[in-house]
Amino acid sequence: MLLVECSKVKKYFGDRLILDIDNLKVYSQDRIGIVGVNGAGKTTLINILSKRLEPDEGKVRLKAKTGYISQLEPPNRKTISREMAAKFGIRTTWAEHMSGGEKTRFKVAEALDNENTLIFADEPTSNVDMVGIELIEKMLAEYRGALVIISHDRSLLDKLCTQIIEIENSKIKIYKGNYSDYRKQKLEERKRAQFEYEEYVKEKKRLEQVIHKTKQKVKSIKKTPKRMGNSEARLHKMGSQKAKANLERAIKNVEKRIEHLKVKEKPQEQPVIKLDILDSVKLHSKIIIEGENLNKSYGDKLIFKNAAFKIYNGARVALLGPNGCGKSTLLKMILDNEDGIKIAQGAKIGYFSQDMDILKQDLSIIENVMESSIYPESFARLFLARLLFKGDSIYKKVNTLSGGERVKVSFAKILLGDFNLLILDEPTNYLDINSLEVLEETLKEYEGTLLFVSHDRKFVSNIASQIMIIENFQIKLFPGTYQEYLERNNDSLKDQKEEIQAKLFILKNRLSEIIGKLSLPAKGEDIQALDEEYYKILAEIKKLERILP
Repeated sequence: MLLVECSKVKKYFGDRLILDIDNLKVYSQDRIGIVGVNGAGKTTLINILSKRLEPDEGKVRLKAKTGYISQLEPPNRKTISREMAAKFGIRTTWAEHMSGGEKTRFKVAEALDNENTLIFADEPTSNVDMVGIELIEKMLAEYRGALVIISHDRSLLDKLCTQIIEIENSKIKIYKGNYSDYRKQKLEERKRAQFEYEEYVKEKKRLEQVIHKTKQKVKSIKKTPKRMGNSEARLHKMGSQKAKANLERAIKNVEKRIEHLKVKEKPQEQPVIKLDILDSVKLHSKIIIEGENLNKSYGDKLIFKNAAFKIYNGARVALLGPNGCGKSTLLKMILDNEDGIKIAQGAKIGYFSQDMDILKQDLSIIENVMESSIYPESFARLFLARLLFKGDSIYKKVNTLSGGERVKVSFAKILLGDFNLLILDEPTNYLDINSLEVLEETLKEYEGTLLFVSHDRKFVSNIASQIMIIENFQIKLFPGTYQEYLERNNDSLKDQKEEIQAKLFILKNRLSEIIGKLSLPAKGEDIQALDEEYYKILAEIKKLERILP
């Protein structure tokens, strides 16, 4: 069934054309992911499709009951059913004091709780830890309506989407399949474009050589010898003129063929960015960061108890754990060189945080980057171009940039700077997928030591050589990739799985019983006691579900 149809749609911001869509249809079984660089018009597109924003030209027909999950806006309704609250491990009523992850889960729950036939979702996993992301992914996968989603989480787009819409230069292009399928098709498009360009150049060169050889033949046609008789000379001249005319006609025909060749532009090559750490700043210690007997608490909340860890030279370590377990706290302890923390002599730390305080607001992009760069400006310009800062845009002042642009400049400054130890706190937030993949490619080649926090599963899988987990106030190190960690973790949980599932079955049955009593309370029922038990069981279910693979 057709749910949304838009035709001849255009949307401008000032003089800039953001969207120019000839035709787009969304059907009841569609699962569409929208991708494009920051500022391409992704949010504008779903706002137009959902009738939250009117186009400047064209028509949009919406024939569906819709839900809208916004990264920045509150939910439409401030209450959800207890059943849905139980599934998401949250309270039934929206509150401003909830954590960022709880707010996101509430927005998703509210959209799913309203019998919508179409859900628009703008970054529906922002501020959510890995467990929360997997829960949201599972719930959206079970949802039977249509879905139009913007996300930089490539794993999410792979699991949920059957189509990808790419926005580029105000136009849309639709690709069948999930995000990985889209990437393969883009690669094939590039290969095809390169082949067609090479064939065009080859054919043009061949025709130009034909013209050159033919012109040489024209020049080689001999003039009438002086000793030749008049009649004989006349015949020779006529033959020469005819031959010359034929050759010149042939030249014109070949020139027309060149004019009619379909011009193929040379595909833009993406240079490989390799950050070679200079010998003068390389670290030679075996252990770069070490923590011993670490204790930390905030009021009654215990974070670490006699915790310890070691990070070795050249390791790329992903620091994992649920929201609130102490990941950012540990990074801050390292940066502040607190008691129990040892950092190798000569370590120069490049730190990325969400406040981006590494940037000087009154300086331009290139001035910020070159202020601490150990690379020449030509290399810095190349790297900035990969992050889509091209031409004169590198002279923009930082205080005029968008949030996503500032994130990219921060990375450029850190990655090109005089650092040999990188600490990155949630580096993938606010990055478009293009920039995220450039960052990935760069960090894969990085020779220094890297410690980072991220909830982006694909980013962790592609970058990390070791996994560090905060669990039960301790810090555990797994010497392997994220995939190996998951496999090991799943194996170790097999024995516990049946027992945990049995407990969950009992708890969920009791929760359903309590929900029924709260919905239709009997006379004399202690509502307050039931409510307290409801949240106690909810917390226990949430805890057990986190343990399950």
